[in-house]
Amino acid sequence: MNTDKPGTISLYQLFELFPDDESARLHFEQERWPDGISCPHCGSIHIAECKDHRPMPYRCRDCRKHFSVRTGSVLAESKVPLHTWLMTIYMLSTARKGVPSTQLARELGITQKTAWFLAHRIREAWLGQSGMTGMGPIVEVDETYIGGKEKDKHKDKKLNAGRGPVGKQTVVGMKERDGRVFAQAVESTDAPTLQSFVEDHAQEGATVCTDEHRSYQGMTGYNHEVVNHSAKEFVRGMAHTNGIERFWALLKRGYYGVYHYMSKRHLHRYINEFSFRLDTAKGNTMQFIAMTIDRMKGHRLTYEMLTNAT
Repeated sequence: MNTDKPGTISLYQLFELFPDDESARLHFEQERWPDGISCPHCGSIHIAECKDHRPMPYRCRDCRKHFSVRTGSVLAESKVPLHTWLMTIYMLSTARKGVPSTQLARELGITQKTAWFLAHRIREAWLGQSGMTGMGPIVEVDETYIGGKEKDKHKDKKLNAGRGPVGKQTVVGMKERDGRVFAQAVESTDAPTLQSFVEDHAQEGATVCTDEHRSYQGMTGYNHEVVNHSAKEFVRGMAHTNGIERFWALLKRGYYGVYHYMSKRHLHRYINEFSFRLDTAKGNTMQFIAMTIDRMKGHRLTYEMLTNAT
C-alpha cells in the first residue's frame, strides 16, 4: 500500500496500520514531534521518559513538568483513547458530507454525548484557517442562508415574519478560483459588512467576482466583476461564482442530509469542517490526518466552554 498517492485508504487498512492504542500514541507523537520530543510547557528538548508515570510519560528536565502528546492541544484532559481519536479523524476525513454524532457513537462504541464532544474538538482544531488572508488573485464572493425552512417548523417555533432568509443565519464566503475557501457567519448583508469581509481576506488588486447584490457596489482597490443572476446571466468570460456556490451546495447537503441542524453557536465549526475538507481534498487520507494532528496544537475546548458558548 502506497499512502503517498492521492486517494483514501480503507478502514481495514487503517486498523492494520494502527491496531491498538499504543500504535496510535506513537503516530500522534511522530506527527507532533517529527524532530524529537520537546516540552509543550517551555520548549526544552531535554526530556526524560518516565515509564511508570502514566498518563504523563515524559518529564522536562528544565521546567520539571510532566506531559504527554495530549498536553497543550485539543486532546488535553480527554479520557478517550488515542486510537478512538484516530478513527474519528478518519471518519470525518472520508465522509464528504460529514458524520452525525449518532453514527460516530455506534461505530466507535462510545456515547452520543462523547462522540458529539469529540467531533467538535476536532472541528476546533480545524479553525486554524479562520484567519485566512491574502486570497487571490481571482476570488468568488457570495452569501447564503443556513437554517430550517419556516414551513417545516413546528407551529410554536415559526417566526411568522415572512419567507426566504427569515429565521436563518447569514453566511458569507470567498473562494479562490480553483483554490481555498473561507466562510463565516455574519449578522448582516449590508455594504460595510460584505465589503469589510472582502478587504479582510482578498489580496489588494485581486479580481473579485460577485453577483449583482448592491452591497458589493462601490468597492475600491479591486477589479470587480459582476454576473447578473436575476437576468439569467451566470457566466461571462472568466466572471462567475460557480465555485463558491458549489461549496454552498455541499454545506447544505451536509446540513439537510446529515446533521439536520446546526446551532448558531456552533455553526462556525461546521462551516470550517466543510471548508477544511474541501481545501485538503487533493491530499490522501494519511495527509489529512497529519494536517489535523498538526492543527491540534495550541487549541483548547472543554465541555463547559462548548456548552456555555454564547
